[in-house]
Amino acid sequence: MIKFNLFAACALAGMAFAALAADPLPPPSPRPNVTYTADIKPIFDDSCVKCHRGKKPHGKLKLDSLQGVLKGGQDGKVVIPGNSAKSLLVRSVAHTTTDHDLWMPTNKKKNAQPLTPEQIGLIRAWIDQGAK
Repeated sequence: MIKFNLFAACALAGMAFAALAADPLPPPSPRPNVTYTADIKPIFDDSCVKCHRGKKPHGKLKLDSLQGVLKGGQDGKVVIPGNSAKSLLVRSVAHTTTDHDLWMPTNKKKNAQPLTPEQIGLIRAWIDQGAK
């Protein structure tokens, strides 16, 4: 019985470690004091606002203002300040959501390029620092 419990505990620990190690999210940037205006808005302006602005933004999500980002869209809030790993915005741009319809950017007609790991890391740092 003790051998089985030890085996079960080791197996669970191994699975938990594998799940953490397998997380494909780029790490948050080490840069301190990341802000929406100086650091994040330029990324969104280049890659996101072609579809996520105006009167009918894709998914009802506006990324052209801090207020719009924090409000979220039809799928609810996309940013959880202080927790980038759980934020739908990060999961969507890193293409790690199970719903591939949420992978962004998707519109090749508007020349939207996928975000780089460095850009995703900067977004993660911004969210982890409170999304201000």
